Amino acid sequence: MVQLIVGRKGKGKTKHLLDKVNTEVKDIAGNVVYLDKSTKHMFELNNRIRLINVSDYMVANSDEFIGFICGIISQDHDLQQMYFDSFLKIACMDESTTDSEKLGAVIGKLEAVSSKFNVDFVLSISLDAHELSEELKSKVIVSL
Repeated sequence: MVQLIVGRKGKGKTKHLLDKVNTEVKDIAGNVVYLDKSTKHMFELNNRIRLINVSDYMVANSDEFIGFICGIISQDHDLQQMYFDSFLKIACMDESTTDSEKLGAVIGKLEAVSSKFNVDFVLSISLDAHELSEELKSKVIVSL
């Protein structure tokens, strides 16, 4: 399953994402991974959550990002949830040129990975809900 937290920059998406991951980790048996563009939020995460700074791994485009995600999943058979802060940045999708079709294709790939490996994804995206396709709007859990 893929869930979205959407809203423009500075609206509080990261706070919602951090609250959600810290709440969820208490109730799940599997592992949780949090991907971000830096380690800025390291001390705000429960110590059971693995933080990965994507910028350390030379991911250059959205296809490489999907491969990166699959690599993480392949190394952790107990992985249950992944949280992506600043999704457009870490997935190498320029916010100014992101179109709903391209975003939908990348999220569609994540949905396929989620189904195949039973890993849930929660993404924070710096777009307003009205900028998303109808299919993506159905995945929104928080709109700021």
